[in-house]
Amino acid sequence: MEKITFDDLLKFKFISGLTLSPDRLKLAFVVHDMNKDENGYTSNIWIYDIQKGKLSQLTSSNKDSSPIWLDSSRILFVSWREEKDRKRKENGEPVTPFYEITVEGGEAKRTFELPFFVERLKKLNDEVFLFTAVYDHRLGEFWKLSDEEKEKLLKSLKEEKDYKVVDEIPFWANGSGFTNKKRLRLFKYNIQTQQISPITDEYSNVEYISDSPDGNAVLYISNTFKDVMKMPNDLYLYDAQKDESIKLTHHDHFMYELAEFVDGKVIFAGSDMRRYGINENPQFYILDISSNRVEPIAPDFDASIGNSVNSDCRFGRNRAIKIDGKYLYFVSTQWHDAQLFRIDLSGTIEQLTFETGSVDGFDVVNGQIFFVGLRNMKLQEIYELVGKQERQITQFNEWVQKEKYISKPERFTFTTKDETTTIEGWVMKPFNFEPGKKYPAILEIHGGPKTAYGEVFMHEMQLLASEGYVVMFCNPRGSDGRGNQFADIRGKYGTIDYEDIMQFVDEAIAKYEFIDENRIGVTGGSYGGFMTNWIIGHTDRFKAAVSQRSISNWISKFGTTDIGYFFVEDQQLATPWSDFEKLWWHSPMKYADKAKTPTLFIHSDEDYRCWLVEAIQMFTSLKYHGVEAKLVIFKGENHDLSRSGKPLHRLRRLKEIVGWFENYLK
Repeated sequence: MEKITFDDLLKFKFISGLTLSPDRLKLAFVVHDMNKDENGYTSNIWIYDIQKGKLSQLTSSNKDSSPIWLDSSRILFVSWREEKDRKRKENGEPVTPFYEITVEGGEAKRTFELPFFVERLKKLNDEVFLFTAVYDHRLGEFWKLSDEEKEKLLKSLKEEKDYKVVDEIPFWANGSGFTNKKRLRLFKYNIQTQQISPITDEYSNVEYISDSPDGNAVLYISNTFKDVMKMPNDLYLYDAQKDESIKLTHHDHFMYELAEFVDGKVIFAGSDMRRYGINENPQFYILDISSNRVEPIAPDFDASIGNSVNSDCRFGRNRAIKIDGKYLYFVSTQWHDAQLFRIDLSGTIEQLTFETGSVDGFDVVNGQIFFVGLRNMKLQEIYELVGKQERQITQFNEWVQKEKYISKPERFTFTTKDETTTIEGWVMKPFNFEPGKKYPAILEIHGGPKTAYGEVFMHEMQLLASEGYVVMFCNPRGSDGRGNQFADIRGKYGTIDYEDIMQFVDEAIAKYEFIDENRIGVTGGSYGGFMTNWIIGHTDRFKAAVSQRSISNWISKFGTTDIGYFFVEDQQLATPWSDFEKLWWHSPMKYADKAKTPTLFIHSDEDYRCWLVEAIQMFTSLKYHGVEAKLVIFKGENHDLSRSGKPLHRLRRLKEIVGWFENYLK
């Protein structure tokens, strides 16, 4: 078996957009590849014929995505195959082209285009589509303008390209750039008349949409704001026949996460954020629209909805929620796994998948379930769920299992020193492991903090193991998968979470004699970057550190990032005015004068989640105090560099990390 290499990352395939045909005979999905020459990703639609067990590639332009079944033989999809469309997009013109193709293949034909950057398109009936798209107040009702008027307006905006005018917060968003007076707005489009009609206003940001089985009604969750975006949002019902929206919000301080029609009623999930803040796990409720009565169901369910299990081997979006019959199907993170569940109107919850790993997305029609999964240390593949058995139906990444050494995480648990909590952690042995030999080790710390590590394939960890390192990681308090109380570290950053991580290192060293305790490094990103910064100011036990997309100063974080003003107040229980000293106490920069650990900082210049100034401040602090430090800035990348950055940038990042540890640990 060969070891995992840097370039193996370029060969992996990623799966998204899984969707089952109405007759349940075919499965459509998107396969993404990395293109080293163009330093980007290709996307093509594939079909799986369920009856024949046959897999085939349907499109080949390398720029196709977001398949939607028009019927059981035709697919509508987004494609940027034409250079003229790509040029229009690059020039700032809002446009999304849609094509149609039959499952038998042949030439795809251009069906229509929408004068927006479309986020999501949903078929309401044979004539009407719903879609959410970016609405920019500078463009106004752009879709109503003539070609000449559009050209004139776009030209005037180009003349303003050197200026950014902001008058609200947040004014930018990670991965989207400046968002001032931009909203995700809900529209409907009549394909026969080509008429576009807005459903929501220009100040409402639509976060979720779903439709009724008969296509006559739509539920949507929206956040309407001017000047300052707040966390509470609202639930609406749009009556397609009356062309009007009705507000269904049942609570004036509530964050709705999902809302779906089930058997004539509405099932929704969310929280009032009163007890555990913005990260509070949602509760399920039933709403009877006719009586406006709301009843909670499944009160004992204490878990997040969605997949929080970390991996750097995903790309594109997959469905995590779907109604089928009298059930709402959803993905939820439980301890270190993300599994598929379903709930009915009585509040009965059933777990449907059980294998180790994560369900990254799924589709279900009449009880037939297919999902994209990271299972049993494999990269993404598609599986069919038959009863409780998972049947793998694709082999896109099977070569990795056959040709490469994969270090399997060994799980162990321990009780915290305060004897209140069980913590789980893992150790991965290095390539060509020899009993009796000592090896350098690297501690990995996840982001969030409300995410989780699990037993899934992560290229970064496998690469480090192949380079001769023991890899260690754990889920300290603050992580997802263990309920609200376990995840709640508000106002405690750098205390119990730090203690859990340090105890984990002690426990791992005591348990595994092959770990050389004099050659241990530490790295992490986002919250993991915060904790890396915190660690180097509180202990000298690590010989090298790599701090990625980090936080160093909660005061600057508050006023500069897309989530800072509400995240900092919620998570640190303070603002710069209510308790300046508390924010400074929890800031790693306060302790930078104590640091002695050689540290590499990796940051992206368009990271608006944890802005570049966070790395710059900590780097400057270490340099000022004579500590070896290096800062590597990735231009044009954002907070998701390690997950969806340009392929060559992702490789360079890994080479910087490995090179830094090589220098100090070997």
